[in-house]
Amino acid sequence: MPTLKPGDAAPEFELLDQNGKKVGLSGFRGRKLLVYFYPKADTPGCTKQACSVRDHRADLNDLGIAVVGISPDAPEKQKKFDEKYNLSFPLLSDLDHTVADAYGVWRDKSMYGRVFKGITRSSFLVDERGKITHVWYNVKPQDTVPKAQEALTG
Repeated sequence: MPTLKPGDAAPEFELLDQNGKKVGLSGFRGRKLLVYFYPKADTPGCTKQACSVRDHRADLNDLGIAVVGISPDAPEKQKKFDEKYNLSFPLLSDLDHTVADAYGVWRDKSMYGRVFKGITRSSFLVDERGKITHVWYNVKPQDTVPKAQEALTG
């Protein structure tokens, strides 16, 4: 399983968003992009994370950062999540976890003694040329936005 680091090329992706539109990494060339992975739409931690992104969109835009969230949820579930919390940014569906594998976030997890595969909450800051500048594996929901802001404002 890959572990990405600053300086690596961000793995390409093209996934459906909550509206059924294809969204790819290449569409963000020329702009910084915060790519964050979350385990499951409309769960407490994922909601906290997504609402933090929503609430800081103006701040992120001021820093020149676009945002996409990626989970293994179907586009229809992403749409309900978006509408329920008025998120208004791309939530991408990685049903077969191909992109999660490429970013090294599809890992063994355990709950109540049961081991299973799933998303490890992580985020990546990608520069205008598609290179990763910052990596945060196992990021806490409330830290996704502050870490990205700190990375650019120092």
